[in-house]
Amino acid sequence: MALPNTVRLFEMGARDGLQNEPGEPISTAIKIELINRLSNTGLSNIEATSFVSPRWVPQMADASAVMAGISRQPGVTYSALTPNLKGLEAAIAAGVNEVAVFGAASESFSQKNINCSVAESIERFTPVIELARQHNIRVRGYVSTVLGCPYEGDIQPEKVAHVCDLLYQLGCYEISLGDTIGTGTPLKAKHMLEAVSKKVPVSQLAAHFHDTYGQALANLYAVLEEGIAVIDSSVAGLGGCPYARGASGNVASEDVLYMLNGLGIETGIDLQQMIATGHWISAQLGRRSGSKVALASPCQAVK
Repeated sequence: MALPNTVRLFEMGARDGLQNEPGEPISTAIKIELINRLSNTGLSNIEATSFVSPRWVPQMADASAVMAGISRQPGVTYSALTPNLKGLEAAIAAGVNEVAVFGAASESFSQKNINCSVAESIERFTPVIELARQHNIRVRGYVSTVLGCPYEGDIQPEKVAHVCDLLYQLGCYEISLGDTIGTGTPLKAKHMLEAVSKKVPVSQLAAHFHDTYGQALANLYAVLEEGIAVIDSSVAGLGGCPYARGASGNVASEDVLYMLNGLGIETGIDLQQMIATGHWISAQLGRRSGSKVALASPCQAVK
């Protein structure tokens, strides 16, 4: 299949990128400023926060304040992670445009991550999706460990397809396929997508690939060839998974944009503004950007 003409980036930095930051809580003002800067890059989808228990994810304790403080831009969808009814109700009150639920293709990872089996997780999501539908709020589904699990190793593509199908049948408009520990390779990614696409149309799938072994861009190119046209990424490569030791985190939005620009694929996103945003948030967090493009010389970065 030919490469898509356009790709939609789903920006994860404000939620997935910040939720596991160690140390003191990141200020609400920094989160709001990050989202506002991202809103001005041309992005159409920004996952802004997560309505979860502050006991488990203290960095997301100010979810309502973040949603109340951002300057919403026309044409930008601001979404939030809502694992249960309590979280969804809070998200609705905060005026989110879209919500997400998350499951796993691995039983062991599901138990470690959300303390229940895969089947039980689907049962939990059913009332969440039903209530969201009543409020005309779209629901996105995440499936973790699609190319490998830190506890079980390789995951059979058919298991991934089964979980994706369950979420799709429940009413998730889009399923994001997560290589949580970043052990996937291009051929594995193609085989996984082949199995999943028998259950869920490729047009309703997204790729969420981590870069632990430096394979994220190669894997993304592989699934772009198979028709994927939605990519999850995180500015400056922020984020990771606390239940996947050694996972180096999300692929950087800047690096994905650089690759897509080089392929002649339209995104509507300004690479230079994204690079500047990555530098800014990295400075706020006291670290270097995780983007290779952002760390290149200025003349290289603009090409």
